[in-house]
Amino acid sequence: MPIINRRSLLGGLALAAASRPLSAATAEMLAVDAGEGQVAVTRYAADRGGKRPAVILLHGSRGFDLNRRAYERHVNALTAGGIDAYLARYFTDTDAQLLGKMTSPARREAYESERFNAWAERTSSVLTAVRGAHGSGGIGLLGFSLGGYVAAVTAARDERVSALAVMYGGIPKDIATDVKRLPPLIELHGEADRNVPLAKGEELVRLGKAVGASAEIVRYPGKAHGFDFSDDDPMTADAVGRVARFFQAHLNPV
Repeated sequence: MPIINRRSLLGGLALAAASRPLSAATAEMLAVDAGEGQVAVTRYAADRGGKRPAVILLHGSRGFDLNRRAYERHVNALTAGGIDAYLARYFTDTDAQLLGKMTSPARREAYESERFNAWAERTSSVLTAVRGAHGSGGIGLLGFSLGGYVAAVTAARDERVSALAVMYGGIPKDIATDVKRLPPLIELHGEADRNVPLAKGEELVRLGKAVGASAEIVRYPGKAHGFDFSDDDPMTADAVGRVARFFQAHLNPV
């Protein structure tokens, strides 16, 4: 059974990151036991008593530090709506080291394809810990790019996932053929995305509908990959708001 441990925040970069959260909610550093070692998690609790829904956020291939503000915009919107938010670093140390050195897109894609099952299992361990330690209501997954693929794989295999939101991601083809169920899902995708083509998001939505899930896609004309990383683009606010409203509609306490 996964266990959440509170990490010491004495000194170093961990203290600096935790003491200056961009989110209005208080950041709490946690560690969840999982296969291949612990998963580092940052928890942001909503200012609301009783059972609360939760959303686990899964980063893209560069991790949360590429543009932490972008992720924490979603954290702010979720916690303001009474939903706890968890930033889960599903990479192992080896994943981070190897992916950080790879310059070949083909090699990265091959490595990621081999790791989807393990990353989904690590994400499920976080889900178990969140439910057990905090007695949350429904739990959703919010994945960005590579994290969107991981979120989709996890949601297809773990029936405890009540809602799935994917930012410019999809689902691996070799896994999609075995999918029997998906929770309600929303895909948000830029039409000019060259990293993960719009067709990948459309495939996920079609799969969701094929297995009986409520599924929709929101297309952003002219927008490229990671469009919601821009601070002053109105489409960023639109995407953040849509995601928050989606989870508020589907994550009722249980």
